[in-house]
Amino acid sequence: MISAKLVSDHTAISPRPTKLSRHRILSLNRVTFSGHESMHYIRLMAGTENVADCAPVFVVGCPRSAKTLLYNMLVSAGGMAVYDAESNVFNLLLPRFGDLSVPRNRERLMSTWLRSKMFAVSGLDSKQIKTRVLDECRSYGDFLRIVMEEIALRQNVNRWAECTPTHLLYLPEIKRSMPRALVIHIIRDGRDVALSLDKQKWVRNFWWEKKPTVMAAALYWRWMVRRGREYGRIIGSSYMEVRYDELVREPRRVLAEVSRFIDHELDYDRILRTGIGSVSKPNTSFEVDQKSEFTPIGRWKNLLSGDDLAVMEGLIGDILVELGYPLATESHRLLSQQANLALTRRLYDLRFDFKQWIKTKTRLNKFWHRQVPPLAPFSKASGVSQFNKT
Repeated sequence: MISAKLVSDHTAISPRPTKLSRHRILSLNRVTFSGHESMHYIRLMAGTENVADCAPVFVVGCPRSAKTLLYNMLVSAGGMAVYDAESNVFNLLLPRFGDLSVPRNRERLMSTWLRSKMFAVSGLDSKQIKTRVLDECRSYGDFLRIVMEEIALRQNVNRWAECTPTHLLYLPEIKRSMPRALVIHIIRDGRDVALSLDKQKWVRNFWWEKKPTVMAAALYWRWMVRRGREYGRIIGSSYMEVRYDELVREPRRVLAEVSRFIDHELDYDRILRTGIGSVSKPNTSFEVDQKSEFTPIGRWKNLLSGDDLAVMEGLIGDILVELGYPLATESHRLLSQQANLALTRRLYDLRFDFKQWIKTKTRLNKFWHRQVPPLAPFSKASGVSQFNKT
């Protein structure tokens, strides 16, 4: 958890908000706002917030693709609220609690959320945030905006970002409920992601398969990246891709591009000085030798055998090449196994699509999300959820 001193130091370097031009105020006056948005836009028109600065930023990507690093860079730059958790609003709360225009669903949501880690690390007053959500919230975009606005106000900043990785699968819903949202999709070499995911044992292979489980993890990466890029093409100019290896090797150049996209100053020297979270301490699945250099890029070259690498590149090579990652396996070797691997890819695509459909489109989602760690009761004394104690 981020200390109070760190948050204080972070807010002290926040850029001053700029006032709206007369033209932009007149433009706002032509727009009709609903009641629960009115206070937000009163602040805008008063000049205490800037329209561009207030556009929410979603940092998304396949798990283990270093979205936490990019998020921590954004908040280390100043001017953005520090929230030491993933909000899980669209991937967990939405399927579990249903339509928030229904008062009973808002009550159920707050009853669970106020006992979770997601609230515990927010620094918010439970009565105050509950009252505002019950009065103003009518959608999950409303809920996330209300929570993050309150956190930002407490930290004296005028902007916020969010970093739930699997929100990548909910970009259409996010853009419908938050039209001004900006999306940064961070993409990492799928071979490295697969190794990291396999360390966590998050993705299982089919019971009849003899392939190592790391292959299932690689196919999950492929499925996630393809889905995210499809959604990115739909939402257009509100979407940006960042390559993890480029961020590590050329942070100043990449952050300059991100800065232009989100219209927010990202001074790399300031980011290093502030050093929130993984900016100063790597978030890795692998053991790190303190005496040696931390090398998160290209681990697959040393950790995958020649045979395993050939199978993995046969499974996900199409997306690796599309993203500009060169393959290490000879082309004739890849071609010899394409028929068998094409069937495997198709089966996993169907599996991941089916699971996502169950989670989001059927009543079974209530059973699926009945007890998951982010929603479990959280003990502030121990710093862990009761779910993890069993």
